[in-house]
Amino acid sequence: MESILGRALEYTLKYWLKSFSRDQFKLQGRTLHLSNLDINGDVLHSSVGLPPALNVATAKVGKLEIMLPSVSNVQTEPIVVKIDRLDLVLEEKSDFDAPSPSPNSNTPSAASSKGSGYRFADKIADGMTIQVHTVNLLLETRGGTSHEGTTTGAPPMASITMRNLLLHTTNEKWQVVNLKEAREFSNNKKYIYVFKKLEWESLCIDLLPHPDMFTDAAFDCSQEGPNPREDDGAKRVFFGGERFIEGISGEAYITVQRTESNSPLGLEVQLHINEAVCPALSEPGLRALLRFMTGLYVCLNRGGVDFKAQQRSTEAAGRSLVSIVVDHIFLCIKDTEFRLELLMQSLLFSRASLSEGDDDNNLTRITIGGLFLRDTFSNPPCTLVQPSMQPVSGDVFHVPEFAKSFFPPIYPLGELQWQLMNGTPLICLHTLQIMPSPLPPFFASQTVIECQPLMIHLLEEACLRISSFLADGIVVSPGDILPDFSVKSLTFTLMGLDLTVPFDNAKMNISKSNMDNTAQTSFAGARLRVESLSFLNSPSLRLRMLNLEKDPACFCLWEGQPIDASQNKWTARASKLTLSLEACTGTAGHQNSAGRTAELLRCVDLKEACVEVAMATADGSPLLKVPPPGGIVRVGVACEQYISNTSVEQLFFVLDLYDYFGRVSERIAMAGKRKQLEDIRDKSFSGKMMDKVPSDTAVSLAVKDLQLRFLESSAASVEGMPLVLFVGDDLFISASHKTLGGAIVVSSTLRWESVEIDCVDADGHLACEKGSFLSFSENVPSPSDNGYPQLRAVLWVHKNEKHLLNGTAHSVPFLDISTVHVIPLHEQDTDSYSLNVSASVSGVRLGGGMNYAEALLHKFGILGPDGRPGTDLCKGLENLQKGPLSKLFKTTPLIVDNSNDVESTREENETGFPHLKTPDDVDITIELRDWLFALEGAQDTAERWWFSSHEDVGREERCWQATFNGLRVNARTGPKNVTDRKAQVHRIQKNKVELVTVGVQGLRILKPNTQKDTPPSMLIANGVKEFTDTVGGIGLEAHLILSEDSVDDEMANWEVENLKFSIEQPIEAVVTKDELQRLTFLCKSEIDSIGRIAAGIICLLKLEGSVGQSVIDQLGNLGSESIDKIFSCEKVGRNGSVESRGLSPLPRLIIEEPHKTKEQTFTLLEEAVVDLQAKLNDLNTDIGTSESSPFQHLTVVKLGQKVDTMQSLLMQLRNQL
Repeated sequence: MESILGRALEYTLKYWLKSFSRDQFKLQGRTLHLSNLDINGDVLHSSVGLPPALNVATAKVGKLEIMLPSVSNVQTEPIVVKIDRLDLVLEEKSDFDAPSPSPNSNTPSAASSKGSGYRFADKIADGMTIQVHTVNLLLETRGGTSHEGTTTGAPPMASITMRNLLLHTTNEKWQVVNLKEAREFSNNKKYIYVFKKLEWESLCIDLLPHPDMFTDAAFDCSQEGPNPREDDGAKRVFFGGERFIEGISGEAYITVQRTESNSPLGLEVQLHINEAVCPALSEPGLRALLRFMTGLYVCLNRGGVDFKAQQRSTEAAGRSLVSIVVDHIFLCIKDTEFRLELLMQSLLFSRASLSEGDDDNNLTRITIGGLFLRDTFSNPPCTLVQPSMQPVSGDVFHVPEFAKSFFPPIYPLGELQWQLMNGTPLICLHTLQIMPSPLPPFFASQTVIECQPLMIHLLEEACLRISSFLADGIVVSPGDILPDFSVKSLTFTLMGLDLTVPFDNAKMNISKSNMDNTAQTSFAGARLRVESLSFLNSPSLRLRMLNLEKDPACFCLWEGQPIDASQNKWTARASKLTLSLEACTGTAGHQNSAGRTAELLRCVDLKEACVEVAMATADGSPLLKVPPPGGIVRVGVACEQYISNTSVEQLFFVLDLYDYFGRVSERIAMAGKRKQLEDIRDKSFSGKMMDKVPSDTAVSLAVKDLQLRFLESSAASVEGMPLVLFVGDDLFISASHKTLGGAIVVSSTLRWESVEIDCVDADGHLACEKGSFLSFSENVPSPSDNGYPQLRAVLWVHKNEKHLLNGTAHSVPFLDISTVHVIPLHEQDTDSYSLNVSASVSGVRLGGGMNYAEALLHKFGILGPDGRPGTDLCKGLENLQKGPLSKLFKTTPLIVDNSNDVESTREENETGFPHLKTPDDVDITIELRDWLFALEGAQDTAERWWFSSHEDVGREERCWQATFNGLRVNARTGPKNVTDRKAQVHRIQKNKVELVTVGVQGLRILKPNTQKDTPPSMLIANGVKEFTDTVGGIGLEAHLILSEDSVDDEMANWEVENLKFSIEQPIEAVVTKDELQRLTFLCKSEIDSIGRIAAGIICLLKLEGSVGQSVIDQLGNLGSESIDKIFSCEKVGRNGSVESRGLSPLPRLIIEEPHKTKEQTFTLLEEAVVDLQAKLNDLNTDIGTSESSPFQHLTVVKLGQKVDTMQSLLMQLRNQL
């Protein structure tokens, strides 16, 4: 029996040790002593189940003592193996295609006996008890190709020290029993089970610098001065080593599963650690730790491993499961300028591997029960990340399909008690990876991340620190994990997010002028609430919004087409986003630490926001650069509902916050730039711009319901009364560009179904007052049901349907604009440079005239006193252009090369198209269809606001109205068959537009009437009577050409080539002389307002240089001067003489002396004031006899005082004149 036991022990030692011979096997009684032994790394690699990318470089044993049991107890008592020191070195292999041959020839022969049955020697080996005093493990990883050539960025080595290890055999309940009882569980089972329990008293992890780091130039530069920080203030040099974890005890439960023939089948290792504490970690130590974790992640998940490199691991189990559970983790980062604390609860990491043929499937699962990140350096300390206080809706996470039934459990009795997590975990991750990576269309990697609601508190300094840590530590190149041809998918779901941003006015650099109206109110922060946020990335996604199936250029992205690495799709969705401002006021109530009450104002609400992106390369190569050069790009943004509810002060504050985020984002981007990436960045910016951009790009934006509500700025309340309401339905904007040989075609489309603008029904002067923007002073509002002033519609859209030949009908949109811009790439093709613009505005209904609309624009600060865009509006647009999307507002190319060589100068010229001036072929068409508005002068506008009430008469009973079926303006270049080609080319150099056609159809002007009956052809909408009869009216068409005499002039002179006047049906006009004069005056006033509004829009779009200052000046006096000049019979020539035109002048309808005109105006004003006094007296009498509030009586008294003041001012003005 002793000889059998000796042969079994010799067999086991030959299997585990290198170069072991029988001469070394000398028993002294029942004890065997050995020293300086080398363990076979291949056997250790196979038995422990190490990743194929790791190689056991060294495995040495100091002293080995084996104590055998008595012969009579060999079936029940284990063999005890004592080891004083075990030294292991694990290295990440750099070449998988050339596996190193094993020098041990005994291993194959010993391994060949596996699978021949569960023999006595196997039972003896499985029942051994192993005691190890000290285990020293050195782990070295490469960290991917991104760190090649830089030793300071290479991941550090980890030195792991474990003391007093004890490995013994147990039963299925992890109880230490005799070996006979431990083997009873396998009786009458299809498999052989071996249960072992590993315990250790202490575990320490030290991070050591890379051995070659001291030879790096960056390390030498860091030692030149006393300050170890680099230019950006970060400490990156890690040269002294640092202890990461110290004195951690734990236990591991090991289950070995074999077949009945003793072939390895499954291995499960379950590690349990109560707590892991790192009380103090320096900044360089944290950066080194992140680099080490990144390197370990790359080592475990490298998908380019050749399975031939694993041939020496054939004795490894086909199924393996390693899980680590840590109940509590505490990590503290200490530095002189910051301190961060990380607390993590119930961390579970498990990795399951299944070998099937030549494939190795790896399933990784990570769950975190709780997570808290605190900044204790700030005053007061702040929690940056924590779980949300709201209750969790679901009980468990959704397990993806690929994670269900991955393989049968190895441990037969289910999960242990400490493995069961109470409640729903905060974060859950499942990822499946196939090694080596399969060829498309099979997925090489699938990842699903689900997260419960989180609360994040953003502090600028903490964000910059954390971003710097992550940028330095987590740097993984695309080819480090998976080969370029691999297909992968990612799904991320966040149930909810509460993001809080505190404000620092000094850092945000908020303009003082914006805070004048609410000096007693200050904003303490902003809160962003996001519900049901999801992000998906997979080439097999079905993008509903982009509708790729109807795009011929995206045929490779159609549903059902085979997927590969040359294409990819992304989508991000959120069911609801809410942006709120937190204001601190001095009113009574719940006060914060600053002694002010915190109130929340919901500024922006978004519902069902979605972003979809699809890309594909042109030649089918892997998609490595985003966007793909020469490829296809489709981007779609959609929102079901967008609601804005802000005052002007709050709006500008949001814009300042937007600008602040832009500056912080730039600082974060600068913090993420590393020196080892400079060469990559230089390579990406070299070459021509056209070689970097996609050849076919399309971007779209769709908003179904848009509501913008502007509130009055108030110091007493956070939410003031509403002043303006803008409502829009079904807004769609799209822009695309295609590269066609020698030209680029840029096209855009804007379609808007309907809009409505409502303004407050309050008294006030419409003239633009200095410093007033959406604010009323001394207003007397008309209260509505909700206590706020009533809003009245000033612009809306009449719903109209267009019937097609097939009987169907579709609605005509309010705004429909399409542009096509052809840009040649080469200078010799400038003749093909063209611009085609088509715009249509339909169904517009105005609550007043153009003069009234212009007055509103002035009052609300959209237009300034000089007719140009208002100061506040320009400031808002300027802040919008400074934010994170600032590059979208720049005309310069997005790719800029900062190098100072000659090549960069040539590239800038190429990317900017310097050979292009203005288009040679211009065709611009603007159509206004089915418009209805009032003709109101300044006096009518004033009467609207002074006499408006709920019982006011209809507009058609007090003012003139104008309506037309269509107004069409077409501007284009001259015809190509002009005889005098030289003169035409010379004119084109000055002005590209030579022909302008203006036509109107169905023009009708209706004078005021007092009839109360509504004709059958009228419908009432918003208090305005709509005419359903669209037949009739006057048709007018005028052709204007560029004067030949204006070739050398700075100002372009236009002349009427022909005039067409038509009437489809007989019309009846009954008008007096005074009414005709009044109508002429109103028409000129309205045309003047139209011109000034158009000039303001041109200035807002910064098109002064394109249209010329002369056009701006002419638009400013379109009704009073420009039309008279066009139809005038005289003109001043270049020599100062008066020349005849040959056209009859327009009849002067107002041929009165100026004094008489002023007299009429004074008379009308005096009559209006007297009428107003009478109405106020009647109103005062009614209030005195009724039960009215003192406030209403005081309001009427103030109005009477204002009327008396107006009357005295009129008398003074009459005396002065």
